[in-house]
Amino acid sequence: MAARPPKSAEGAALESRIDSGWLEAAVGTQARQRPHRPADHARRLLLLGLLGAAVVVLWLRLLAGTPHLPLTWHLAGDGAITLGASSDPALQSAIGHRLQALVPADGERLEASAALLPRSPRWIVDDGERQQHQALRTRIGEVVQQPQVLLQFHHDLQLTLAPRPRGLAGLGALCWAVCALALALYLAAAVVLLAQPGLPAVLYGVLALSQCLNLLLIGADSLQGMGLPAALVRGDLALRLLAAAVAGAALVHVLLLYPQRLAGARWRAALVWALVGGVLVWMLSTPPAGLWWWAQGLGIACGLTAAAQLRQRQDQPVNPLARLLQRLVLAGVGTLLLLNLAIAAAGRDGTVQYQVATIGSIIWVVFFASLLMLGPFLSRSRQVLREFMLLAGVATVVTSLDLLSLAILGLQPLTSLALAVGLSLAVYALARPWIHGQLAGSGALSAERMFDSLYRAARELEQSPGQAGRQLSALLCEVFDPLQAAPTARAVSRVRVAADGATMVVPIPRLAGTEPGAIVLRHARRGRRLFTQQDRELCEQLLEQLRRAVAYDRAVEHGRTEERTRIAQDLHDDIGARLLTLMYKAPNAEIEEYIRHTLQDLKTLTRGLAASSHRLSHAAAEWKADITQRLSAAGCDLHWSFSADRDLTLTVVQWSALTRVLRELVNNILTHAQATQVEIVLQFDRDHLTLSVSDDGNGRAPETWSHGLGLGGVRKRVKLLGGQVRWVEREGRGIRCEVQAPLSGDTP
Repeated sequence: MAARPPKSAEGAALESRIDSGWLEAAVGTQARQRPHRPADHARRLLLLGLLGAAVVVLWLRLLAGTPHLPLTWHLAGDGAITLGASSDPALQSAIGHRLQALVPADGERLEASAALLPRSPRWIVDDGERQQHQALRTRIGEVVQQPQVLLQFHHDLQLTLAPRPRGLAGLGALCWAVCALALALYLAAAVVLLAQPGLPAVLYGVLALSQCLNLLLIGADSLQGMGLPAALVRGDLALRLLAAAVAGAALVHVLLLYPQRLAGARWRAALVWALVGGVLVWMLSTPPAGLWWWAQGLGIACGLTAAAQLRQRQDQPVNPLARLLQRLVLAGVGTLLLLNLAIAAAGRDGTVQYQVATIGSIIWVVFFASLLMLGPFLSRSRQVLREFMLLAGVATVVTSLDLLSLAILGLQPLTSLALAVGLSLAVYALARPWIHGQLAGSGALSAERMFDSLYRAARELEQSPGQAGRQLSALLCEVFDPLQAAPTARAVSRVRVAADGATMVVPIPRLAGTEPGAIVLRHARRGRRLFTQQDRELCEQLLEQLRRAVAYDRAVEHGRTEERTRIAQDLHDDIGARLLTLMYKAPNAEIEEYIRHTLQDLKTLTRGLAASSHRLSHAAAEWKADITQRLSAAGCDLHWSFSADRDLTLTVVQWSALTRVLRELVNNILTHAQATQVEIVLQFDRDHLTLSVSDDGNGRAPETWSHGLGLGGVRKRVKLLGGQVRWVEREGRGIRCEVQAPLSGDTP
């Protein structure tokens, strides 16, 4: 089976539009021009990793060293604030009591409100509530710097508490987890930048760093107790708006360049950055009414713009990576819309709004960060990363649906959670097969078909080593069904997945008689999915099994050759000598001539058995000479025609089968047809052999013939060649036998 080209005119146009640079990039031409030094990359990655780890450690030390009040507040249904927990033994008696006010050492009374609960002003819808919350949180950051704070509870309960640093052990598991995720995302950006330096990698790094900032701020929000640096509280909203705006603009810009550069990318990117930057400056300098709506609208608009850029265009080749990235971007935008709907529906319900701010926003940022980590490594990612991304997305859907049902339907918390979990599991059941369908390994062929294809390829490689590229391409096309399969003379040492899963390069096995080179496959499953590391591993296993099968077949063929040589020698030395003796003792000239022909046949047979291969042109000359001699003795004329578009080296199996087919057909004519004319036409064109043997004898109705050893042997040998044979009546007199068979081999 030959490599499948793109279909018809559309495929030809597709082929002509593909830049030849992808082939050189896939097999590492660029890497050869600029020597690849893994040690340098490892050293730079280590330095960047240490830098990122140092920033995270300094951030954690800043949070750990800031004074705080070890208090955890709960928001009651009526909006009251109660003490939920405290690590200070002196406050254990106040747990469950309603807080009325905080009175710091400077005497300024702070009335208890929901603003005391830790959440970011970025997710507060109401402008007035956001300003009040930010002012109170800033004031608390100043309060914890004072020597003591008086807590006034309901029923005249008053307790004095001295602020103290949290320490690293008091940061909490969530803070450590999101900071670790921020460091992992930073390292992913560093890997991308070092592996493929360029503007797209820089933009991806900017996008990743913006989300790292978000994750570090979320880690600060997740701290137990009260008290953050006042400067951090004042700048929290601006930092988050900056991170969101930069992420949106960088996402649009990077998808203008990757995975395929769009026309006018430069001016489009400049326009996007100008618009996003202008809106950001406007929101920060003179905050408009409905700031939250403007910020969320800007993020959603950037996401939809990025997804629109990835749509399939008629003037561009099919790109499964673009389609997959588009759907991932739409998944992120869809979950953000769902979360925003839940926040908007919560309104002024303090409990629901607090849950949205503390849970929903965290989960969505984690989901977006997981999408970013998965993006550059779609074809290389393992099952764990894909499942993490899916679970983060499902958790976002669960939280949003739960909050929506609480805010809109007024359901009980347990009923609302059960409904949200059920709907989200349905989403997960639908999304998981699709994701794995886009990224899964081959799995298209059964084990039986895979083995059959592998065995067939091994046999063809053994028979025609010079055609290794074509045969390997046919096998790979059957396994992966690529949109394109192209040979290249540039050698590679191992299977490589390049162009982020769009291309896979497979080296041609180094066998005797093969030229170095590789097969470049583009877009698995006709452009419906990417090549993955599982595909690379499958290819390596196929190549290894192919090498073993060829080696085994060669060993078997070597044994057969030695056995044929021994038999040929025995026939020549024993039977040949006996026939020669009989010829000299023949009682008359007729028997002597018969034995002489038998000796000639034996000589032809033994020479054929002893030789490992035969040229088609030489074999045809021998066949013609042998058949001419036999027909002349019977008084029958031969009309011989032979043509070939190239000379071919026949294997022993091919030579033997064709020799015996011709002999049997001529024997049948001499024995049964009583013919006077025999016409043999032998044609070889485009790896296809056509043999026609016609006579003018008295044979008729071949469909009624009984196929004994003679005709049955002809059918069996033609089938061994992978061909077909049939007998038909000629007009007037005689029978014509037609043999057609594929015949591949090396040009001598």
